[in-house]
Amino acid sequence: MKKQIFLFAIIATVFTACNNKGNDITVNADGIVKPKAPIAEGFKRVLFIGNNHTEYFVSAPTLFQELCNASNQAVFVQQLTTMGVPLDKVYDTNKTEANQNFSNRDKDGNYYDYVILQEATPIALFDIEKYRSNLKFLVEKIQVNSPEVAVYIYEGMPPVAYTNSKFNKYHEEMRKNALLAMVFIKNAGLLRFGDAIKDAYEGKNGYNYLLNDKDNLRYEQSKSFPVLNDGAFLQATLLYATIFDKKPIMPKKLILSTGTGDNDCMRRQEVAKAISNPKALEDIAFDNR
Repeated sequence: MKKQIFLFAIIATVFTACNNKGNDITVNADGIVKPKAPIAEGFKRVLFIGNNHTEYFVSAPTLFQELCNASNQAVFVQQLTTMGVPLDKVYDTNKTEANQNFSNRDKDGNYYDYVILQEATPIALFDIEKYRSNLKFLVEKIQVNSPEVAVYIYEGMPPVAYTNSKFNKYHEEMRKNALLAMVFIKNAGLLRFGDAIKDAYEGKNGYNYLLNDKDNLRYEQSKSFPVLNDGAFLQATLLYATIFDKKPIMPKKLILSTGTGDNDCMRRQEVAKAISNPKALEDIAFDNR
């Protein structure tokens, strides 16, 4: 199956290279094209569009903004999120704000420099045509005033526990579908979160996902498996490494979840205490950039 995935990566490279004709093409070690961000005057704008894999117990956009601040990266983060729905419904429920954002202009010619598109798991896993059409729909709206925006397609996670026999099969399908959807989008690349989370489950770089016999990456009590502190930390660090091709300067504290109960919330906490093994997760993120 790894050979098949690599073949899809090669296909993705060829098609995306055609869509990026005239740009300087960067290809990573897996043969996947990396999008070229526009030259920004001043700070870079990053837009997250997604559901509860983007913002739930923990906020990936908030963590990413904090990593950028600590690393002296001039970045401004925005988000459009709605719980438990595909991308077209995220747009529908945020239409006024979305249309306002998409109509904004910038003097450098691109209002947004990066956009991360996180599709709902059932669509990303089982409905490739809907996956493609949702991505195309949103990107076309964004590209009106951000024609050179770098688009990252979020590679999702299997909707089953790591111990489930279908985990690897679903992972391969989601990766394949993300690549096949990506190649139809101009200047697009893959945010390899599904690969990174799989590496974490497999214990790469000495990481152990179990804490008191419970999954410390994702919340298994929910069918959507939203990420917990470790998973969100991995997600934000991966995006930073993917965009800037280096590890962030890690602050001592980040805004993380106090737990999964009704009375829990997000607040600033010490990374060394709220994240089980930040060094291992940082290394996994960097390896999947």
